[in-house]
Order: sequence, then structure tokens, then C-alpha cells
Amino acid sequence: MRIVVLKDAQDVANFGANQIISLLKVKPKSTLGLATGSSPLNLYQKLIESNKQKHLTFNNITTFNLDEYLGLDENHPQSYRYFMNEKLFKHIDIKIENTHVPNGSSNNPIESCELYESQIANSGGIDLQLLGIGSNGHIGFNEPSSSLVSRTRVKTLAKDTVEANKRFFDDDQFQPHLSITMGIGTIMDAKKIILIATGRTKADAIKATIEGPVSANCPASILQMHANATVIVDQEAAYKLDNLHYYEHIEFENQRLLKAINQNNNLN
Repeated sequence: MRIVVLKDAQDVANFGANQIISLLKVKPKSTLGLATGSSPLNLYQKLIESNKQKHLTFNNITTFNLDEYLGLDENHPQSYRYFMNEKLFKHIDIKIENTHVPNGSSNNPIESCELYESQIANSGGIDLQLLGIGSNGHIGFNEPSSSLVSRTRVKTLAKDTVEANKRFFDDDQFQPHLSITMGIGTIMDAKKIILIATGRTKADAIKATIEGPVSANCPASILQMHANATVIVDQEAAYKLDNLHYYEHIEFENQRLLKAINQNNNLN
């Protein structure tokens, strides 16, 4: 697991966006796994800016989102499909038919979950999966106690997740307590994973993810078992890490090595 500790939320967004940009330059037909919530907003803005400046194109990209509320149709302003359209897809040159979000209004959600797994497989699998993290360590809507080998399925939201998301719903609006989410096994199939987190409210979850045991009590801790996972956090989210200075030292040495390799390649 690569651990990158940066100054603030904007640095986290820039670093994460650059990971995606680098992939798309090498593999223009990549399949991306995307996330919703407040964590990726600045990252998506960076991607939008790069697209508008013609630094990259999403014309051949396929995307799959992690999750969706069960019971909301795609036009509901609190649905994750609506979020992705408004915060990213409408502002870049992606083909909307190549963007996939679980069907929250399906009459047969179990069948929809199986279809979603098939669509991911038929796309060739996810090249890079972007993750946020809940304060209880959930990734996607895989709450604590989720199976570490689970696939896309219907999942009941934890009470603290419902409470944390209550601010997005008006008092008289229906707030779902169920979701469709990629499973942890589905997430772990991605060739590369980046998880971003900012702010002190994520510090306990980040500590458990990086330094705790691999456990269903902190679903994100499974990333310790992934061959190519990068956790990108700001100082606030990292402040409870016991080995913070060591992680910073490792990343400093990594950057120095990469710089030397790039310089050598330029000379050749």
C-alpha cells in the first residue's frame, strides 16, 4: 500500500486527478470506477479543467460508479446518477452511454446487481477505482461487517451513514436506508485503486485502514491486501497515524527515485 500524505484537500485532489490523467494518457480506452460524495468533488473539477484545456479526452472512456441509493430514480436530485451527471459527466466529452451507475429504481434489484457485475466484466474490468471512505471505514456502501469477498448487491446502510447523509435531504424528502453497491470483492478486482480522504473526521478510519488489522469491522482495511493501492490523505486525516513520519519518508524516497528514472529516460 502506497501512502501519500499531503498538505491539504486541494493537494489531495490534484494528486488523485493526476493519477487518473496519467492512466488515460497511457490507455485512452480505460475503464474507471468512480465515487460520489464530497471527497472527489475537487478531483472531478481538476479533470474537467484538464478536459476543457484539451489536455485529455474522455471520449473512449467507460465508467462504473460504486453505488446508488435504492428507491431513487436517476432524475432525483439526491441520486448518485444525478450527482455524477451534474458534477462531472455534463462537463466533459464522455459518451453518456458509456457511463454506468447501479439502477436505484429497478423493479428487480437483485437481477440488476448481477447485470452490473456482467457489465464490468464485459468491459474488461476496472483499470482504476477511485474510493472515498466513510467515518466508519466503509468503501462504497460496504458497511462494517460486509464480506471481504462480496460482489455487487443490495446493502442496508448503517445508522451513522444515514445520519451523515441526512444533510443532503429535505425534512419532507424520502431518504433511502438501502443501496446497491459494488462489493468489496468487486472493488478488489480493479487493477489499481486510489482512496482519498481529507479532514479530521476521517482520521480514525484512515488509521484503521492503514495500521489496523484486515477486518470486516473496517472494510477499507482490505486495501492492505491489494497489489496496487494508493491512499492519498491530507495532514488532518493522517494525524492519528503512528508511523506518519515513516510514510512521509518512504514517499519522499519514492519521488526521488521516480525523478531519477525520468531524468535517465529523458537522457536516453
